[in-house]
Amino acid sequence: MATSDKIRVGIIGASAKRGFASLAHVPALRGLPQFEIAAVCTSSQASADAAAKHYGVELAFSDPEKLARHPDIDLVTVSVKAPDHYRAVMAAIEAGKHVYCEWPLGRTTDEAARMLDAAKRKGISHAVGLQGRASPAINYAKDLVAEGYVGRVLSATMVTCAPNWGATLEGAYQADRNNGANLMTITGGHTMDALCHCLGEFRELAALVVSQRDRIPVQGTGEVVPKTSPDQLVVGGIVGDGTVVSFQVRGGMARGTAFLFEIHGDRGDLVLTPTSRASMQRQELIVQGAQGEKAPLATLPIPEKYRWVPDGMSRESPYNVAQVYVRLAESIRGGKPASPGFDAAITRHRLLDMIARAAETGRKQVA
Repeated sequence: MATSDKIRVGIIGASAKRGFASLAHVPALRGLPQFEIAAVCTSSQASADAAAKHYGVELAFSDPEKLARHPDIDLVTVSVKAPDHYRAVMAAIEAGKHVYCEWPLGRTTDEAARMLDAAKRKGISHAVGLQGRASPAINYAKDLVAEGYVGRVLSATMVTCAPNWGATLEGAYQADRNNGANLMTITGGHTMDALCHCLGEFRELAALVVSQRDRIPVQGTGEVVPKTSPDQLVVGGIVGDGTVVSFQVRGGMARGTAFLFEIHGDRGDLVLTPTSRASMQRQELIVQGAQGEKAPLATLPIPEKYRWVPDGMSRESPYNVAQVYVRLAESIRGGKPASPGFDAAITRHRLLDMIARAAETGRKQVA
């Protein structure tokens, strides 16, 4: 707990030039009065010093463990590539600091479970970056379904694209499925989490997890590396109280439908569409609905109660991240579990395991 009025944050992965921390976490934290950025950490001291100067903070580290142990840090944000999450998160927990870790939490479910167990033992507050479930539109749709807007939910369709999983990859580590950072875990995990948040968990499913390229060049270097990670994902199944679901992530697709979430019930329909080609969790979504057989879809304005951050916050990458930080601040100060926490990450990791088994065996999996 911070000794001052603000929760002091150390960001691991806060490069001055690139990365999700610079696009989302830094502007989110700067827009929230509950927080102040106290430290940054990158892979070298020179880049850390440059980032500290760029962001106007005093503390700069190249070692996550040293950042975590510093007495002027209350919360550690881990925004580095997924294979590096475990060391940074465990260092923060060991130091007794609260943690916000980006998704995927770990390379594997077992790795994520060890982080959750450690966090429970230390009694710290923890959040995972499944920020789609902090989206005002997703939460509004969830409540509309619960309140009976569409009646009994019969079916749902979610499709999305992942343009960066095309003819090249941003980093060689993404080509190795064992690193846990690929189209299925990142894009699939984020979008499926939003679906399940609205409609419930999968009771049974069948899946195709496909890699259409066995070698791929890396952006910037042109190096061609072996590729075992998937670039196409298709899941069909039943969620919640019996809703039939069709779900697809299309790798490398830069045109066509960027995102679509349709919910069909016996009394009406809901449709969520994007406002940009960014990932679902990194943008404002439009909610439309209609009831009865003949009424056309109409835009349903999102009530202000679903917006927890100050006016003026960018509706792009920082917005839903800031929404998660608001809930995390409430947890740190009030002692209640944050949402989404590491427990939510375990649920999603286990779903990804279920999908992988379905694809590998060619058999329907039952929860």
